[in-house]
Amino acid sequence: MKQLGVLDTAFINLEQTNTPQHIGGLGIYDPSTAPGGFVRFKQVIANFEKRLHRLPLFRTRLHEVPGNIDRPYWVVDENFDVEFHLRHIALPHPGDWRQLCIQIARLHARPLDMSRPLWEAYIIEGLDNIPELPEGSFAIYTKMHHALVDGAGGQSFMAALHDLEPDPEETDYILNQAPLIIDRRPNSGELVVRAVMNQTKNTFTMASGSAGLVKDFAKLGYGILRKDIPRPDIQAPKTRFNRPVGKHRAFEATSFNVEDFKFIKNAFGMKVNDVALAVVAGAMVRYLDHVGESPDSSLAATIPMNMRTRRGESGDNNQVGSVFCKLHTDIKDPVERLKAIHDSANAAKEFGEKSPLVDALKLVGVFSPWFAKGGAKLYSSGKISRHMPVNVSTVVTNVPGPNFDLYSAGARLVQYHGLGVLTPGVGLFHAVFSFGRALTISVLADRDQLDQPDKYREFLDDSFQELYGLAVKATNTPASKTSSTAKGKSDKPVRRKKAASSS
Repeated sequence: MKQLGVLDTAFINLEQTNTPQHIGGLGIYDPSTAPGGFVRFKQVIANFEKRLHRLPLFRTRLHEVPGNIDRPYWVVDENFDVEFHLRHIALPHPGDWRQLCIQIARLHARPLDMSRPLWEAYIIEGLDNIPELPEGSFAIYTKMHHALVDGAGGQSFMAALHDLEPDPEETDYILNQAPLIIDRRPNSGELVVRAVMNQTKNTFTMASGSAGLVKDFAKLGYGILRKDIPRPDIQAPKTRFNRPVGKHRAFEATSFNVEDFKFIKNAFGMKVNDVALAVVAGAMVRYLDHVGESPDSSLAATIPMNMRTRRGESGDNNQVGSVFCKLHTDIKDPVERLKAIHDSANAAKEFGEKSPLVDALKLVGVFSPWFAKGGAKLYSSGKISRHMPVNVSTVVTNVPGPNFDLYSAGARLVQYHGLGVLTPGVGLFHAVFSFGRALTISVLADRDQLDQPDKYREFLDDSFQELYGLAVKATNTPASKTSSTAKGKSDKPVRRKKAASSS
């Protein structure tokens, strides 16, 4: 039995019907590399089952303290059944990209069963009419509660379920499995006693932490006054993406050749992340123009930061903080906008490395769960969030993946798309993921806020093509000498039919 850390508890406290706090991933697989050239559902089940010893938390469930007076615990689920967490479905006819996006949006909109281990996986067949996918391809969509993993932790989950070759030796699974120890379920009296002891300890910890926080903010203010630390600019105009978030979701994704992003980066002396932010900025301003809601000032993004180095040892599964970055959508010239984003991203990173504000989310986990959950429910209803000043227009997370092949049950992973969480007042999330030769940008949004997701995907492509064309012009590089946008391992781009994708 293990008590949740403060940040992990924050994600439990933020769980609401309209804003469930799970992240997800969509992998698409080519079964031709598997023994026999195909993969059965029972093989996928066996693949998960024999690897879960690498992921012990995935066999645990949440056990809350009576009255929510203390942080909950992870306890091993004595009734764990891997087949409950693995579901087998097929896309309806015609099995195209639109149907896949609709299905993923619907699945991601559904909250997890909080009485079970907090993850699910769906094996999806019938991907028959998605151009450029190998014949017989299938998808695995996985969702995990943010209390279990963050973006970097999700990579560990990905590594645990994949191999480096189609048919590996299986001695690892046999020799390294320790006996599963079932936790004795604590009774209410024990939990209340622990809660009282923890609250006493937390009182002193919070007093000490508050003193440290005051000191940190004083140092931050002094650094800003001395101009040693850049002053944060965290104001943005309210847009449709700041409305109260509903229950339904829209999902879309597009893919590029990572070498094309590096070409743009090198042409202007930027970073790949700067280019990704600029592509998102261009798509957002295009979409808002398209719906007649052009912003009167610059949009801004929240960028998650991996805080493992800064925080050191911690009881949290999550080691994530966040900083704010201007997207400079008020600058019309795409190259000048890219350069301004580069400066803002560097300043945001420097600020985040020195500022206590990057840990602000932990405050949601410090308070007693009953208090924090009530506040989150009130905020998510829109009664508070709609009256708050806006400092973020979207979230953009960038997770680097492996640059080598991965296999699951013998099938080769050919595409991967990430899905994040929506929070009250922020109804648009972008996940940037690099894998092999591909860089994908996936979009999760409130369905009513992004009611034309296919159009938004077009605007992402247009925004990229604009920057790419300017990079070709700036370097005097013949188009034939540059690589073309590719999907996964394919040498050709995927072309999709225009269609709405929503839950």
